[in-house]
Amino acid sequence: MRLPIGNGDYVVRSYHSGDVAALMKYADNAAIARQLLDHFPNPYTEEAAHEWLREAHKQDPEVSFAIADSDELIGGIGLLLRDDVFRRTAEVGYWLGEPFWGRGLATLALRVFDRWAFRELDFARIQAQVYEGNPASRRVLEKAGFTLEGRLRNGATKNGQLLDLYLYALLAEEVEGDEEWNG
Repeated sequence: MRLPIGNGDYVVRSYHSGDVAALMKYADNAAIARQLLDHFPNPYTEEAAHEWLREAHKQDPEVSFAIADSDELIGGIGLLLRDDVFRRTAEVGYWLGEPFWGRGLATLALRVFDRWAFRELDFARIQAQVYEGNPASRRVLEKAGFTLEGRLRNGATKNGQLLDLYLYALLAEEVEGDEEWNG
């Protein structure tokens, strides 16, 4: 999969075996790991990068992708799939290397990625949970069209600390017909 974002200088694409060095370069950052699930390693070693690429290539359907410029991977975006009565709901997660923060790239990537997921994977709902103390990610979600649905008090334990979570969601019907929908 390859989706252009913004003016086309960046893409959301499938992971490549050559992404190991860039994964280690950008993902090995405590400021990134602090905002993600515990299974995102810190430090982000070469072994962790190889393991992630092996897991990403096994996915069926493929739901984890790189955010990249013309030279290399600069971040990642993907879905956690659910089952049973929640099978048409997915949880989105994303990260960008620190040199790319504050440019609007996460918002652009999220917009095209979510529209692709609704269209190709037939989700009715995509949601995201953000730890308290991460206003940048909350802004990304809001700019991408997500709605704050609530706060889950003491909803997560991260680094030994109980944190509130903010739950955001975007529904397929809210984006049908917009510019990226037909992407």
